[in-house]
Amino acid sequence: MDNFIERRAKAKLKSLLQTFPAVAIVGPRQVGKTTLAQVIANESDKTSIYLDLDSPEDFIKLQEPELYLRREADKLVILDEIQQRPNLFPILRSLIDAHRQPGRFLLLGSASPELLKQSAESLAGRIIYMELAPLDYKETLDEEKLWFRGGFPLAFLAPSEESAREWLRAFLEAYLHRDLPNFGIRIPPLQLRQFWEMLAHLHGQLWNGSKLAANFGLSVPTMKRYLSILESTYLVRQLYPYSANVKKRLVKTPKVFVRDSGILHTLLRIPSIDHLFSHPILGASYEGWIIEQICANLPSEAIQPYFYRTHAGGEIDLLLDTGIQTIAIEIRRSLSPKPTRGFFEAIQDLHCEKGFVVYPGKESYPIHERVEAISLPDIITRINAPHFFDRP
Repeated sequence: MDNFIERRAKAKLKSLLQTFPAVAIVGPRQVGKTTLAQVIANESDKTSIYLDLDSPEDFIKLQEPELYLRREADKLVILDEIQQRPNLFPILRSLIDAHRQPGRFLLLGSASPELLKQSAESLAGRIIYMELAPLDYKETLDEEKLWFRGGFPLAFLAPSEESAREWLRAFLEAYLHRDLPNFGIRIPPLQLRQFWEMLAHLHGQLWNGSKLAANFGLSVPTMKRYLSILESTYLVRQLYPYSANVKKRLVKTPKVFVRDSGILHTLLRIPSIDHLFSHPILGASYEGWIIEQICANLPSEAIQPYFYRTHAGGEIDLLLDTGIQTIAIEIRRSLSPKPTRGFFEAIQDLHCEKGFVVYPGKESYPIHERVEAISLPDIITRINAPHFFDRP
């Protein structure tokens, strides 16, 4: 169904395939990796071969992988669910070195720590990774629906709210009972589900492993391992604190967010947008969703997202660091957005040249000498404008 939505990543993927022998698209299952690869194959000048390593028929074709793939040296070979065959990586390296040309292999993988480890070791210097995130605002142009349902294509495009929720519930069950065992991760599904639900209730708050460990009766390292699994499969974001040379005590603990808002609302059993508007998670849900939209649209991986907080009360929800300057963003679920005193204090601490308050309205207007109220579409347009991140 996500065929109906043009993915912004398509142009970037085409460019990478013109430069690198192997490109890996990583991201959670069902995010649209296979559909994007098929679109690329259909539009490519090269003949392509698609092999799904979850398919017994395609798996059998690669019983002698070097013999099979050597015959296809002039084609684009798409290997889906590559983490199922980590033994292929040394063979791919040998084939690339024997006949080095761009666009030989397109690898698709549900973000697996083993996938990244194996390919990094075997294909260093020959491969580049591209994360495919869920759908974002620029691809859908529907704020409320995208915020409530999240960006997984089959949930966003579902014919009704109930069918979207059913799909998301099925996704959670498949992830816990099928995907993690396929990654070689052995954790009781019920235990990880309970941990995930607890994170949803703590969405947007500072990580507190000791408190979670006490609630579960497990160790702090175990809680950290569960968090790492969800983060490495692109389902949870740790937003790290910005370290600054200021004469104030800084908060040094990361914030934790469930990355997809649809999954967040499913974990919290919120049945409709109307129920969300009266739920205690409303503000935190909106904050996390805006952070994901902005991060998905950053024009360069060199721009790093952080948050900033001091023990004295200074706080910035999202700080974009270019290495040259920092840009402060506050997120307010209000049609009359007023920055907090802590936001202005933080801007002064860090000497930010630009500050924005993202809110659900449609107009953008100045509210201070260096601070502007701004809509989501406008902030996305601004951060992609030439010279936006240049120092004034």
